[in-house]
Amino acid sequence: MGKRIFYFLLTNVLVLLTISIIFSLTGAGRYINSDGSLNLVALLIFSAIIGFTGSFISLAMSRWMAKRMMNVRVLDPNGALTADEQSVVEKVHRLSRAAGLTHMPEVGIYDSPEVNAFATGPSKKKSLVAVSTGLLYEMDDDAVEGVIAHEVAHVTNGDMVTMTLLQGVVNTFVVFLSRVAAWIATRFVKEELAPIVHFIAVIVFQIVFSILGSLVVFAYSRHREFHADRGGADLAGKDKMVHALRMLKDYTGRMKGDDDTAIATLKINNKKKSSIFSTHPDLDVRISRLEGK
Repeated sequence: MGKRIFYFLLTNVLVLLTISIIFSLTGAGRYINSDGSLNLVALLIFSAIIGFTGSFISLAMSRWMAKRMMNVRVLDPNGALTADEQSVVEKVHRLSRAAGLTHMPEVGIYDSPEVNAFATGPSKKKSLVAVSTGLLYEMDDDAVEGVIAHEVAHVTNGDMVTMTLLQGVVNTFVVFLSRVAAWIATRFVKEELAPIVHFIAVIVFQIVFSILGSLVVFAYSRHREFHADRGGADLAGKDKMVHALRMLKDYTGRMKGDDDTAIATLKINNKKKSSIFSTHPDLDVRISRLEGK
């Protein structure tokens, strides 16, 4: 799976679990009536509060998390840069201005032999576009511009924010269903064991439902990749965007084994064939879509 979406989902699950455990231990947000029945309205409100809080905390942490996990070196446009670094900064800023962004994204480079790039951040004003050293080594200038245009399009489209809203809805159902399932589980144990069984069951079901809910986020990610490809084509030109995808296809064809990277909703490259667990569509499909076939 892509790196950024992996870290976003991992952060979301951990934040969601932390908030849920705190609420459970403090007794806040009670949704079980005195007679032991469920108050479904109270539970739904409780679930929405936790779900969207967890999602927006994850969004707020996304840029910081990506920098730390990927060891991204942020480039100072006014500092001493190499020719490659200066070229990347220039491309990001030029394409961002062409896309109508009034605040330039932070620009970073991370050391990795993989050919990839990603964009993240809580808003258009606080975004990050980062490329791997492998991308600069393996790709020519036109392809690099196409890749960067694709990432800038993700920022312009506000994909991280819309994904966060989607994740908030998914979280709400995860919290709601996990507690309904946990409540049902307590019906089959002794009354004195019910509280501990409920507590453990909530955590277990929440993890399981979070994994299932991530399939919805993956599907959304695949859908948005086509939009980012079209946006990249508008910014850099269709020929450069198609050229970038073809070079990615050639590169992935030379690679053996699984992708050993961990993040991204909006990462440019996905080495595996598309499936329900993929964050990106197959490269052949993306190229065909751009070429209008």
